[in-house]
Amino acid sequence: MIDTHCHIDFEDYDEDRLEVIQRAQDKLDAFILSGTSFEGNNNALKYANKYKEFIYPSLGYHPVSSQKYPDEHREKTRNHIIENIDDIVAIGEVGMDFFYVKDKDIRAKQRETFISFVEVANEYKKPLLIHARNCEKKALNIVNEYEDIPEVIFHCYSGSLKTARKIMDKGYYMSFSTMLCYSTRHQELIKEIPLEHVLTETDSPYLAMTKEERNEPANVINAGLKIASIKGIDYETVDKITTDNARRVFKI
Repeated sequence: MIDTHCHIDFEDYDEDRLEVIQRAQDKLDAFILSGTSFEGNNNALKYANKYKEFIYPSLGYHPVSSQKYPDEHREKTRNHIIENIDDIVAIGEVGMDFFYVKDKDIRAKQRETFISFVEVANEYKKPLLIHARNCEKKALNIVNEYEDIPEVIFHCYSGSLKTARKIMDKGYYMSFSTMLCYSTRHQELIKEIPLEHVLTETDSPYLAMTKEERNEPANVINAGLKIASIKGIDYETVDKITTDNARRVFKI
């Protein structure tokens, strides 16, 4: 199985990062380390270089945490991604988050920032890893304006089933995390979404099997087990299809 979205470079792992990576290597085929800032993107490249053919980097700019930075920082990050475009498997995570942000001007700024990274994915024909919360339909409408983005993934999808069907109509993907272990909302969604459009993730250190503990990539197997239980199929089928999806999307 492949964890298609995690952040093991975060300070949450400063005391035991090597052990966390080793546990992932013992259980998984690979994981995607998703950058969220200029500094985080550098970390993603560093760990991917150290653990070749196991850790793969995706470089991005988080829609909420990046708001404190000036426009110059966004452009610096965007240029840095372009400079390293041949060494990454996707652009992201990038997107919009209207759950935490209610101010119309800040939402407009998020949209502008998101579009600037969508354009990079389109120009360089790279998969796009989207963070969209309470604005999934709006994010999809933006992406649909571009023709050369090879793959689109809605990370930790929690939108409506109606929008999910539109995502599937485009041949895009939605990833589901270990949050499946306790979230009835995500359990209801996965019932209706065919595995052909599903990827697995942890979003480590977040979205663990319970709300109290720290997550880690090796736990993505629990998401696979939960999907198998909900769909009434064996884990091996979930593992094979979602792993094949991830390898095809990220070309790994």
